[in-house]
Amino acid sequence: MGVMKSTPTPGFPLRTSLVRALLFTMIGGICATPFAQAPAPAQGQAPATGQAPSAPGQGEAFRPAIATPLQAAEQAIRGKKFDDALARIRDAEAVPDRTPSENLAIERMRAIAASGAGDVATATRSFEIVINSGKVTPADHARMVQVVAQLYFQGKDYPKAATWAARSINESGPNSDMLWLMVRAQYLAGDCASAARELRGMVEAEAKASTPPGQERLQMLATCSTKLGDDAGYTYAQDKFLTYYPSKELWADAIRRVESKRGFPDRLRLDVLRLRRATGTFEGTNAYSAMTQLAMTAALPAEAKKVSDEGFSSGALGAGADADAHKKLRDAAAKAVADDEKQLPQSAKTGAAAKEGTTLVNVGLAYVMMGQYDTGIPLMEQGVAKGGLRQPDDAKLHLGIAYLAAGQKAKAVQAFKEVGGTDGAADLARLWLIQAQRPA
Repeated sequence: MGVMKSTPTPGFPLRTSLVRALLFTMIGGICATPFAQAPAPAQGQAPATGQAPSAPGQGEAFRPAIATPLQAAEQAIRGKKFDDALARIRDAEAVPDRTPSENLAIERMRAIAASGAGDVATATRSFEIVINSGKVTPADHARMVQVVAQLYFQGKDYPKAATWAARSINESGPNSDMLWLMVRAQYLAGDCASAARELRGMVEAEAKASTPPGQERLQMLATCSTKLGDDAGYTYAQDKFLTYYPSKELWADAIRRVESKRGFPDRLRLDVLRLRRATGTFEGTNAYSAMTQLAMTAALPAEAKKVSDEGFSSGALGAGADADAHKKLRDAAAKAVADDEKQLPQSAKTGAAAKEGTTLVNVGLAYVMMGQYDTGIPLMEQGVAKGGLRQPDDAKLHLGIAYLAAGQKAKAVQAFKEVGGTDGAADLARLWLIQAQRPA
């Protein structure tokens, strides 16, 4: 997936296989026992009601005028001839003076037949009558509530679908299918606050179980967060995308969002380009030229030379109207590297004698950019420990980058986690942390 969109993801197909399985499970429970046929009452005699058991179709005595068409409807349902089943059910409904149990049996059969026929309005109405009767077994009750939620979703009545899915969860306990249906229904009903809350919980649960969160869920969370104006929620979803489904487009968007924040400082522009280079989103003449110049300004000629050499090798530098300027910059970087090799030992001694650690951090970073990690990293660590830094969070960020360059991932992760502040360093450290934790 590329850059996350703020528009809803298209299409949430109903799991018709689940509906079908639930329906035919209920057919087995409702209709497995043939309807007992009671003799028709004598003329002028009221139909016998008896003591109806709680589940129709299990030994109850229905009159032939009711039982016969319902048995025919049952067979039609089993043969997936749902329109025929509905016609037979209407025959049963035409019988006068029906008992409550007969009415309930008719509604149960009609609910199933209408579901199969795609008549959502009729099916849900009949199911609700049966559910509210209180005369169904707990197992049938639970299945019917699930089917009603599915049917309302199928009929695009998303608020009711969400309500019935929530009822299923509340009455019968956790159910991943019902939870996902509820969240999709909330989302499509425009209830982004509820959907985002549930999605966040689902994603966090999957992460704890070391299961990659579904891309569709992350997309929905990002979209809801955008609609709610919840930047933190969007960032959370984006970070999960970068963790589990990284792409150049996503990295470019994430870095752009950090860099474009109000008040982002110029001193971190070089760190932005470092992150782009590490994530494969660094390309083009302007990028190579800008990073080379910024590294020179930061007194890191070894980094400038490395980037410049890479630019020349790729053809991004050394061509066009600015070719001479590119060559002069590369030559200046090479000369400065030679000077650094002579001057850095003395600079390290000066830093060790200083009261604050800024010089040690800078000298150590210069060594790191030369590839001399065993020399540079201890100097940076000493500088951070000494304190008195002008930009302590920048120093921790650079120490994390140094650890990562040296292959010390665990230390890099810890360093990135310790970066704070609100002016951009922490945002960059968060993205570096994701990059550091990616599988090799």
